[in-house]
Amino acid sequence: MDLRRHIPPIHRLLDAPAIGRLTALYGREPVGIQVRAEVERLRHLAAGELRAALGVAEPDAGAGDAPATAEPPAESAWIAAVARGAGERLAHHLGAPLRRVINATGILIHTNLGRAPLPPVVAAGLPRLLDAYCDVELDLAAGRRGDRNHRADRLLQALTGAEMGLVVNNNAAALVLALAVLTRGERRQVVVSRGELVEIGGSFRIPDVLAQAGAELVEVGTTNRTRLADYAAALGPATAALLKVHPSNYRIHGFTADVGAVPLADLGRRHGVPVLVDEGAGLLRPAAEPRRPQLAGHESLAELVAAGVDLACGSGDKLLCGPQAGLLVGRREWVERCRRHPLYRALRPNRATLAALDAVLRIHLAGGPLPLDRLWPDPGEHRQRLERAAARLPGARIEAADAFVGGGAAAERPIPGEALTLRGGDALLERLRRGDPPVVAYLRDGRLVLDLRSVDPEDDEPLLAALRAARDEDTLDA
Repeated sequence: MDLRRHIPPIHRLLDAPAIGRLTALYGREPVGIQVRAEVERLRHLAAGELRAALGVAEPDAGAGDAPATAEPPAESAWIAAVARGAGERLAHHLGAPLRRVINATGILIHTNLGRAPLPPVVAAGLPRLLDAYCDVELDLAAGRRGDRNHRADRLLQALTGAEMGLVVNNNAAALVLALAVLTRGERRQVVVSRGELVEIGGSFRIPDVLAQAGAELVEVGTTNRTRLADYAAALGPATAALLKVHPSNYRIHGFTADVGAVPLADLGRRHGVPVLVDEGAGLLRPAAEPRRPQLAGHESLAELVAAGVDLACGSGDKLLCGPQAGLLVGRREWVERCRRHPLYRALRPNRATLAALDAVLRIHLAGGPLPLDRLWPDPGEHRQRLERAAARLPGARIEAADAFVGGGAAAERPIPGEALTLRGGDALLERLRRGDPPVVAYLRDGRLVLDLRSVDPEDDEPLLAALRAARDEDTLDA
């Protein structure tokens, strides 16, 4: 039997729901081109390769001189094969669209997966502010143009105690803007500890940022030890600022010393030199709760303001659990200069960012729940959640596992707890990533680890369904 005689007409293929999903993503004309190309490719496959592509069994051997027989492939088999091939071609040529992913790594702030998720209530409320108009820069009461930053300014003041707050599109932008303002005029030197000249993700290097801002770098101390006297000795007529940088994922242990924000701010105040601190992770207020020891010692923006620093900056999409944004807080004089600087217009956020940030900051103000809270669940409730999932997965075990905050925050401080584990290897891990929905997990000692602490409880059912489908496919291929 020649399988090619059963190829459905092109118009039937294009009208199939599976192809229709591609059309909704890429448009009918590009999909039509790739459907025809895929049909032509299938026509030229060897008989065995074509049967494999269609999932058609080999024909039964005939009895005696009787010819071999086989059922003709169903139209659905052709549609599935063409949709799969055309989809891969389109993704290769045009790029796959963004997809919702279930993060079962136990790392909540996962940069490769978009950093921290927004609180569900915030995400649910965004469409009504984005699919119509909103008063992002209009004073409704006065009927005239308003200030797009005024909501964030007031909320950041209330949450950190700063005299003023400003929002730009990310923390790197906040740092560049602050340095550009501080180093205007004849004073160009910025004093930084050698131990804080770090590089973080994407080759973001502090010395390069200083150079782009027009600043002259002055290194003080050594890689492992910097004292207040080192900063004091570097002060001079050309000193524009003292800069302190959170080291993110980089740590030095052992024979070390550094200078905290309070003595550094006091030194700057005595010599008339402003102090800028890059806090990095967007921790608004102290994380003093006993159940979150991993965040202890990380100076929050509120603590930096209280310490007397002139400017402090942090990220919106890390510990804040908001959108990508740069938060700049501090003394009104310096923040206002940042707002008036020509760079600000190039770095200011759009209304989608401001809408999400406004809602997230109000949750912080009200003390409401945030996705970050998932990392420290009630032990009893978390155990029950794991047991419910394990009961539906043959061979699943509940074992000890460490979660992490991620995003450069508390990098060396694991969060002990429990996770699901199953027998599996790289093939199963890949099937999960390629599934619908995609699931990202990790392997440990030959077992697949699924840490539910980074999974929204609403995603438990989709996660289990994706896992069962990936295991079934693994069994079929074994």
